Amino acid sequence: MTIVTQTTPVELEPDSGTTPELGVAPLLRIRFRIRFGKTDLLRWISHRDLARLWERLLRRAQLKLSMTEGFHPKPRVAFPSALALGVESLDEVVEIELAEEMTPQDLLLRLEADQQPGLIIKSVRRVPEGAGKAQLLASDYTISLVDGTDAAAVQEAIDGLMQQDSVSVERKKKKLTVNVAEQITQLGVAEGVIQLRLAASDAASLRPGDVLDLLGFGDWIERGTLIRRTCVDLQQELDGSDPDFVAVAPTSETALNEQDSCGEAGA
Repeated sequence: MTIVTQTTPVELEPDSGTTPELGVAPLLRIRFRIRFGKTDLLRWISHRDLARLWERLLRRAQLKLSMTEGFHPKPRVAFPSALALGVESLDEVVEIELAEEMTPQDLLLRLEADQQPGLIIKSVRRVPEGAGKAQLLASDYTISLVDGTDAAAVQEAIDGLMQQDSVSVERKKKKLTVNVAEQITQLGVAEGVIQLRLAASDAASLRPGDVLDLLGFGDWIERGTLIRRTCVDLQQELDGSDPDFVAVAPTSETALNEQDSCGEAGA
């Protein structure tokens, strides 16, 4: 004898973003964009070491970090641009993700409390949902003239470089050819420094050291020139001054010599 069992279809509830069986809400992922300075002896650490420094700082601040998935989870910490070893910066950007609610002001205070030598927190901004990740648009630099340098000779070398359509530099034993006008959007001498603006590129981009080589001043680094990044411009800057979304360190202008820096600290 065959027994037929009739079942009634069950309509599923729309996905609410939780797991009904466990009652577990999805983990928070709240993104913050932090502008900071990398100065003094800290300019002599590599970009990889800087990333490790930030991870340790965030843990010491006892923050609940959003982690990547997989066998080796890591905190979600991202930089739109790596800074070359030995280059000082008054305006760097890092984005972090937290798994807890926190105001920008509270996060700023926790980061400042660490007092990492050479690391100066300028501002903390909460990134609105749906906003893209920070992507570099351009960077401004100053390069100090070394002793015994004739500013007029430097300007002559600059004029010669800017008249070229394209230039080539060696990068990891490979030749890199770039369009001068597209990548070097500002280059001149003023107030005892070379002022340089480099546009970002989807392909390989020029670095300040490359520009010195192209000008014929490749020995300046050994002679003690100071290369300093003064401003990082992003493709999508975040506007507004609502204290619920941005906190600015009151001492950042003095600590970073505001006339040379940019970002929210100067807003």
